[in-house]
Amino acid sequence: MRCPYCGSADNKVTDSRTTDSGDAIRRRRECLSCGERFTTFERLEETPITVIKKGGEREPLDRQKLMAGLLRASVKRHITREQLENLVSDIETDLRNQFKYEVTAKRLGDLVLDRLRELDKVAYIRFASVYKEFQDVDEFTEELEKLQEARVKRRNK
Repeated sequence: MRCPYCGSADNKVTDSRTTDSGDAIRRRRECLSCGERFTTFERLEETPITVIKKGGEREPLDRQKLMAGLLRASVKRHITREQLENLVSDIETDLRNQFKYEVTAKRLGDLVLDRLRELDKVAYIRFASVYKEFQDVDEFTEELEKLQEARVKRRNK
């Protein structure tokens, strides 16, 4: 770190603490050449998550786009925006913890469905109908039957 006053690289840290938001470390430094003090902030540089679409094109994970789909699926349901924000954050955290910075659209959709299934069955079906591109009532009915089977299995455990 170079001193903003004289440009020297010789300095020492005199104080170090976490910011109030917890997303950075604030460091007070003293230049050993000119004696001036200055502050630096250290933040984690997050690698963006890339979504690989069906056609092979890549695009950055768009949190707002994902939230818009979840909000549409949860219209008139007792799901708060905070719950949906937490769902998206949970998915991002899981991917980062697995060091997965590229994810297929299919895998991302499956991750969303897994969490929605636990949160709200109706929102799950709504999201699945768009994500899985149901073409007819039979496909919709098949998905409902899978949901019902999973529910029965959980009850019988």
